[in-house]
Amino acid sequence: MRSFSGFATALGLALAAPLASAQQQVCNGRAEFCDRSYSNVTLIGAHDSAFVGPIIDPRVNQEVDITGQLNAGIRYFEVQTHVLNNEVSLCHTSCLELYAGPLSQYLSSVKTWLDGHPNDIVTILVANGDNVNATTMDSVFSATGIKQYAFVPSTTPNKLPMADWPTYKNMISAGQRLVVFMDNHADEREVPYILDEFTYYFETPYDTTDPEFAQCEINRPNNGDPNTLMYIVNHFLDTNFLNTGILIPDNFADAETNAATGNGSIGAQADLCESLYGRPPNVVLVDMFDRGDVFTAQNNLNGLS
Repeated sequence: MRSFSGFATALGLALAAPLASAQQQVCNGRAEFCDRSYSNVTLIGAHDSAFVGPIIDPRVNQEVDITGQLNAGIRYFEVQTHVLNNEVSLCHTSCLELYAGPLSQYLSSVKTWLDGHPNDIVTILVANGDNVNATTMDSVFSATGIKQYAFVPSTTPNKLPMADWPTYKNMISAGQRLVVFMDNHADEREVPYILDEFTYYFETPYDTTDPEFAQCEINRPNNGDPNTLMYIVNHFLDTNFLNTGILIPDNFADAETNAATGNGSIGAQADLCESLYGRPPNVVLVDMFDRGDVFTAQNNLNGLS
């Protein structure tokens, strides 16, 4: 006769199996994302994600570091790079203005987080300020070990059509949980996982000073085709510093700028964009993501409660 303890063990395993299976079907924290293609999910992104400091500092765009951003739920990150002492570094406009350390340090933090979160996909958009070539950028990704997670389109070096992106579930299953774009000098024949941003996206205007965000025209690339490209909405507000013509982040307005609904909100600008292009944005870049209600906005744009 089977002992009670043996029966209890078997019962526990039987109950645990469907629970483990269900947990595996959560992608970026949402079961609903698993069967959606990468190109059919809207993400809130952290603009200038590496430039972190107190809200009173006009040089910074976030007040939570990269690990904190990931822990909070951000999965799309824009970073700006320049070269300092022959090292690819994170610098705001120039390394004299604000130096935030080497890119390798930032990538190592993301890699550590990915190691511990096997059901999440992270995207990094590199603003390549000093036109570093793709192979040099690849050497930084390789040195940190994060390259092991990089997504390589099945069509490389040709463009992966928007409708053919894999599902989150399939990307996670394949271990390709890091998507990398770069705004210039990507070369997918040389480095197949660093994708050319403007082959895949168009962007709305940036450095906006209108708190209503009453625009959604295509700013980059020239003649970008909204029918074939994903798109990024630049929803971060600048202000003209003391009427000098120098634009700085309007960090004190972020509670309103990053609201889910209402005038000038993420939802309001996204609605305008959807009315023009027939679909919600793929990415909405924001400053100070922790101010406002960005995750409610993200859920709304994905049709989730």
